Amino acid sequence: MGLRVLAAMSGGVDSAVAAARIAEAGHDVTGVHLALSANPQSHRTGARGCCTIEDSRDARRAADVIGIPFYIWDMAERFQRDVVEDFVAEYAAGRTPNPCLRCNEKIKFSAVLDRALALGFDAVATGHHAKLVDGVLSRSVDQGKDQSYVLGVLTREQLSHAIFPLGGSTKAEVREEAARRGLTVADKPDSHDICFIADGDTRGFLAKRLGSAEGPIVDQGGEVVGSHQGAHGFTIGQRKGLHIDRPAPDGRPRYVLSIEPVSNTVTVGPRSALEVTSITCGTPVWNGPSASDDLTVQLRAHGEVYACRFEEIGEHLAGGLRIELDRPATGVAAGQAAVLYSGDTVIGSATIVSAS
Repeated sequence: MGLRVLAAMSGGVDSAVAAARIAEAGHDVTGVHLALSANPQSHRTGARGCCTIEDSRDARRAADVIGIPFYIWDMAERFQRDVVEDFVAEYAAGRTPNPCLRCNEKIKFSAVLDRALALGFDAVATGHHAKLVDGVLSRSVDQGKDQSYVLGVLTREQLSHAIFPLGGSTKAEVREEAARRGLTVADKPDSHDICFIADGDTRGFLAKRLGSAEGPIVDQGGEVVGSHQGAHGFTIGQRKGLHIDRPAPDGRPRYVLSIEPVSNTVTVGPRSALEVTSITCGTPVWNGPSASDDLTVQLRAHGEVYACRFEEIGEHLAGGLRIELDRPATGVAAGQAAVLYSGDTVIGSATIVSAS
């Protein structure tokens, strides 16, 4: 007997094909589009965003072609609180959040999954490019599109009610299948960057919410080398847009090394000063099998992976994680997730607190 599955349909090609595959497999599928913006635009800006009126219409048309019921769920208030406001607060605190990861954690696999289970559904299906076999999460066959990193925050319980039908296909194969199925989104551009910042201007978005406050840009010796209009406009490892008054003595580029929100100070220095080998994280979420010798960590979405070792620190219920890298990493920012893998299999994740 098939499952009752709620298919989250963003209006893009991936979620449309995922829903079609689940329906074709004999499951009882209902499509749902999440209205995440209180004032959605009529059209997307270029290839950015995923929360417009156009997207909801594309999702409805795909559901009609597939032949499944379709609904729109208003999640705008929850999304504003748990994703947008969290994003702003993290930057205000000098950290660098990942809103896609937070959306998966708080919206798609908390608010939506909780409602789906309450309504009698067995699982939620999405168009994420990741594999899920017997509740174990691993990388997609399409390494360039793999999204296991942003799903690494999910718990075992959440993963037990999730379905990711696209993990065994490349993006090119998904588009070809969409065309064969007569889905009009087959050639629709991917959304990218941050969906609630349609123009891609993160600094401008934060300035509107946090205001402007002039502060110093200093070098490692504390000498002022420039100024800025808000420390929230920077992230660790940033090179462009620093507007430094004069070049470094050696003529080499300078990068953001640290952000101090209380004093509104941004410290810059050479790329070599960004190198870290020890990372301290908050309380981990263990969602996979025990680690093997083939242990790696990914520190940003679509970022490099690093061979590593780890140990749990502090009290068991409120402790953290210390990760030691076999080679230095750069641009490691507090607020990002450290996702641990055994080979291609996710074993757990934790939020980065500091690095040295």
